[in-house]
Amino acid sequence: MATGNGILTTTKGQEKQNMSISEGEIFDLCGPVHLTAIDWENVAHRRSVAASLVQGVYILERDKQEKWQGSQALAPPWWKHFLFELYRVLVDDVDSCIFGAIYKFAPSKSFFGGSKDKSQQRFVIAFRGTLTKGDAFTRDLQLDVHIIRNGLHRTSRFETAIQAVRHVVATYGSSDVWLTGHSLGAAMAMQAGKTMAKTEYIGYFEHREKMDTVGAGVIEKVATQHSLGGLVLNFMGKECDEPLHLIPSANLTVNLSTPTEFKEAHGIHQWWKPALLVESKKHQFT
Repeated sequence: MATGNGILTTTKGQEKQNMSISEGEIFDLCGPVHLTAIDWENVAHRRSVAASLVQGVYILERDKQEKWQGSQALAPPWWKHFLFELYRVLVDDVDSCIFGAIYKFAPSKSFFGGSKDKSQQRFVIAFRGTLTKGDAFTRDLQLDVHIIRNGLHRTSRFETAIQAVRHVVATYGSSDVWLTGHSLGAAMAMQAGKTMAKTEYIGYFEHREKMDTVGAGVIEKVATQHSLGGLVLNFMGKECDEPLHLIPSANLTVNLSTPTEFKEAHGIHQWWKPALLVESKKHQFT
C-alpha cells in the first residue's frame, strides 16, 4: 500500500485498484493511534474517542458511496481501535444516506476481569455533519437550513435519530449512553439530548456570564431566548420554535490553538490531537 497526493493504491494478487482517498479517512495515518489504552475518566481521552466515532460515521457513508466492503472498507478501524462494535447504522429515509451510528462498547471478558454485566456496557450514538460531496449534500444542506429556522426537530431524519436514542435508553438505560456529533451532527445530538431531558455555543455562554456580571442577567435571560434566525423569522411574521442553543448547562471546551484555515478550524480531526490546547469550563444558569 502506498500513499501520495491523496491516492491510495492497493494490490491483491493480480488485481490492482486505484482509489482516490484522503489520508484523513485512514485511521492508521491520521487517527489517534497514540491512544492504546483508554482512561474513561480522562476528558481528553473521552473527547478523542467521541470524535473518532463520529468520523466513523462519515467514513461509513463514504464506504457506502464508493461500494468499499470487506478489507477495502475504511470505517471499521475508527471504532474497533477503541473496542467498540457497530450495533446499528442510522439511514435517512429521504436520500438513503448514512447519517448516524450506534456503537456498543464490546471488550473481551478479560477487560472486566471476567465480568461483563449490563452495568458495564456503554453505547455511543454518533451523528456526522454535512457532506459536501456525493449523494448526501443536497439533503444535508436542507437540514442546515432547518437548523437556522429552529426546525430540525420537525424533520424525518431527526425522527429516525430520536427513535434510535429512545430504543437504546429503553433497552439499556440512560446512564451509559452518550450522544455525540459534529457540525450538523452536533445539532442533531443536542436536539436529541434536549428532547430526552426536556430540559451557538461559545458566544452564548460567555455573553450570558458577562450580562450577569454587570447586573443585566434578567434582561439577558429574556433576550437569549431568541436566536438570530428566529428574530428574522418573527420580523417576517412567521412562527419560530425554541432555539436549539437554549440549554440550562454545559461543559464547554474551546480549542485555543490557532488554525491555519477555516476547514481546519471547523474540522473534526483537531479534537483528537495529542497536544491540543483547550480551555474547559462549566456553565450553568437558572
